[in-house]
Amino acid sequence: MKRIILVAFTLALLTSGCKVFKSKKSPAAPKTETTAETKVFSVPAPKSTVRENPTSDTMYETADKSVTGKPVSVRSENFTFSAEDQAAYSSKAFFVIVGSFSSNENAGRFKQELVQLGFKPIILHSETGYYRVCVDSFNDEAAARNRVQKIRVDYPKYADSWLLIKK
Repeated sequence: MKRIILVAFTLALLTSGCKVFKSKKSPAAPKTETTAETKVFSVPAPKSTVRENPTSDTMYETADKSVTGKPVSVRSENFTFSAEDQAAYSSKAFFVIVGSFSSNENAGRFKQELVQLGFKPIILHSETGYYRVCVDSFNDEAAARNRVQKIRVDYPKYADSWLLIKK
C-alpha cells in the first residue's frame, strides 16, 4: 500500500513539471488596435548655475567675460598645508588647482615639473585624501577665476584647472 502511494506521488510530481502534460490555454481573442494618444512627458530644464557676480562656491561658473572658454569648475573642501606653506598661505581662501593625485610622491613629481615652467606650486592635502597641486592663491574670487582662465589659455595642457575654495 505504501509503495502504491509513493509511486502515485512520484508520478504526480513528475507529470506536474512536464510541459507535455500541461493543458494548453485557448488562444486569447485577438486584440483590436486602438489609436490612443501618444503620451508626451516634459522634463523641466535644469536650473542654471552660472552667476554674473561670483561670490560663493557654486559648481561650474563662468569667469570674467573678457576671457572666453569653458566655465570654471569650483569645489569647496577642507585641506591642510605643509609646515613651510602654513604661514604664507593659511590666510588665503581661493586656490588655483592644476593637478590632483592620490599619492604624495606623484604630486611632488608634478610640482617639480611646474617649477621648471616658472610656477611656484604648493601641495595641499585634501580631506578627501587627495593631494592637490596649487599654483596660485587669492583672497578675491574674481581674481582667482581670471587666473584659472589665464592658465587655461597660456597652458592648454592644464585646461582642466579648477578653483578650490577653503571651507
